[in-house]
Amino acid sequence: MSCMSVLTGIYDKLYDAFGAQHWWPGQTPFEIALGAILTQNTNWENVRKAINNLREADCLTSRRVYETPPGQLAELLRPSGFFNVKTRRVMAFVRFLEDAYGGDIENMRPVDTPTLRQQLLDIHGIGPETADSILLYALDRPVFVIDAYTKRVLSRHGVLDFKCTYDEFQRLFYDSLPANVALYNEYHALLVRTGKLYCKPKPLCYGSSDIIECPLLDIEAFSK
Repeated sequence: MSCMSVLTGIYDKLYDAFGAQHWWPGQTPFEIALGAILTQNTNWENVRKAINNLREADCLTSRRVYETPPGQLAELLRPSGFFNVKTRRVMAFVRFLEDAYGGDIENMRPVDTPTLRQQLLDIHGIGPETADSILLYALDRPVFVIDAYTKRVLSRHGVLDFKCTYDEFQRLFYDSLPANVALYNEYHALLVRTGKLYCKPKPLCYGSSDIIECPLLDIEAFSK
């Protein structure tokens, strides 16, 4: 079977099992971008608490974050874990946004995707996964996000070796699927759902709070 057929088969099985994921949560593109930065090395519930702190402090715009003293910002971000590190990363992002785009993430939309991606990667603490999350979820660019869940699911079902690079995994999706924002959004969210429920560091192929067995349990059929 072709890679396109394999990836389409995986998507169909996951969507049939879980339905639409409505990801990424956030009321504005700026909030989504902050969530992408804060979710590094933590779970979403902790990010949600930090975002709520920012909202309650009326600190969910680039200008308000930019004007908040670092110590105060760190306290607001404390629930996200590694809050001092993340404070520096958030501050680096808003400085970039203020300097390059007048503090308005909407001003980034006319810029081509490769340029934006490189600009984001040049910001302290932002790597490919975070940059691509901002591009896909906050700026609606057809960029596929690769994370540990994606690599784990695909490698365990013989699609691509876990040791392959970020770019190699990403290229697999680009070569196999149409460049579609809605598809990339939903597919990534479904892989994350699968990783959290089943494809943990130690596989949990049977039994979960949602369904009896992993919907990809017979995925080998796609690669034969």
